[in-house]
Amino acid sequence: MRYQISGKQIDIGDALQTHVQDELGAVLQKYSQRPTDATVVFSKSGHEFVCEVNVHLSSGLTAAAKAHAHEIYAAFDGCAEKMDKQLRRYKRRLKDHHKDRTEPVELFGASSYILASDEGADSPEPESLQPIIVAEMETQIPSLTVGEAVMQMELAGAPVLVFRNEKKDGVNVVYRRDDGNIGWIDP
Repeated sequence: MRYQISGKQIDIGDALQTHVQDELGAVLQKYSQRPTDATVVFSKSGHEFVCEVNVHLSSGLTAAAKAHAHEIYAAFDGCAEKMDKQLRRYKRRLKDHHKDRTEPVELFGASSYILASDEGADSPEPESLQPIIVAEMETQIPSLTVGEAVMQMELAGAPVLVFRNEKKDGVNVVYRRDDGNIGWIDP
């Protein structure tokens, strides 16, 4: 398994890197026999340390966790606990998903845009109706079933997931509704 451990304007020592590899490896070994790579990013927010972990599993799914603490080791340990809890909850579904799928999840390229926000309701009328694009990035759209898409959204902790529906061969969206349920848009 590949680890990418880095810090945003924080020096990450060898002891912390070893601790991360040992602890995260133990968590992933319990629930997922073949994770492909893990990205761990440490940063500082005010007086707290922040740890973000993204793990790509061989089934094509991605699990994500984030934690804050006053000490950097405690931030990682909190993140590892969240990852452990997520993978424990989805262990059966992850194994069933991997058993039914003979090939990894197929990904399609797409463009992702970040648009500038309005500066409030009392802002002057814009000159044109074209939105101002702040950033343009490449993103990947996975080809999943609806159940796999909901599981991927839950594992990643994302509010919305755009995916290509394997059954109907069209682009669909699943999202978390304000009432706590999951919404599914199938055009």
